[in-house]
Amino acid sequence: MPNESTRRTQQNQSGITLVEVMLATIILVIGSLSIAALVSTAIATNNRNKLDSTGTMLTQSVIELVKSTIIGSGTSSLVDCTGTTWTIDTAPGGAALSGSNIDFSETSPPVDYHMNYMVRSPCTSLGAEITTYDVRWHIENVGASASTPTNTFLITVGARMQHHSEGNLFYSLPVTFRVMAGN
Repeated sequence: MPNESTRRTQQNQSGITLVEVMLATIILVIGSLSIAALVSTAIATNNRNKLDSTGTMLTQSVIELVKSTIIGSGTSSLVDCTGTTWTIDTAPGGAALSGSNIDFSETSPPVDYHMNYMVRSPCTSLGAEITTYDVRWHIENVGASASTPTNTFLITVGARMQHHSEGNLFYSLPVTFRVMAGN
């Protein structure tokens, strides 16, 4: 026959109370929501990094095309994912600058000094539209005067995603590169 102290011990350890179950559930829900928010933020950041990389590669492509044709003042071209051929003028001049950056507030940049480059996946006219980049460039002759012309140019190229801040929590910032070219 169980004595009085054995009965008290069995009653004190008889199971989990409703308060303990609710506390454990609350802790589990808070932890799960935190992890879900972290995963969501990581996905958005990964997408923004992809767009940053695309803008950077597009800017580098324009710089390389300008550098390859700049001496002798020529033009080059770049074809986007919809098949649109964009002419890249390499004569001095181009899009407006704001300090050392491209001024994207300019509403009508000069013809052949800007393009709206469409990115699709896969890069065909049938691919799903990813985004469109507003790409602009400015070229200036450096150190030239009337008596001593030079073949040294400062090339400024900027790219930004169109509609980049209209309701997007994570958006890609404009990319601007400045490069000296020539001899």
